[in-house]
Amino acid sequence: MEKTNNSIVCKNWMPDGAGGWQPVPSMLTQAEAIRYLRLDAIDVKTPMQTLGYYRRKGLKAVQVSKQILYKRADLDDFVNIMSTENPR
Repeated sequence: MEKTNNSIVCKNWMPDGAGGWQPVPSMLTQAEAIRYLRLDAIDVKTPMQTLGYYRRKGLKAVQVSKQILYKRADLDDFVNIMSTENPR
């Protein structure tokens, strides 16, 4: 996010899960990470398990209390690495 003249301009947006859009936070919950990666919008039967698979493949996450969180930068890095390893 960028602050200009007392207003905030967000450069990144993602689906909010209710048909609208929301700014992408710097730390995302599992549900937000699924939406950010669009796992809920493509034909993935078990998005939560797919996210776990990505963690085993190298996607970084941090556990805060009982919540697993993902840094937006780590999600972007993971996508960049996967697109280099498996380009389509």
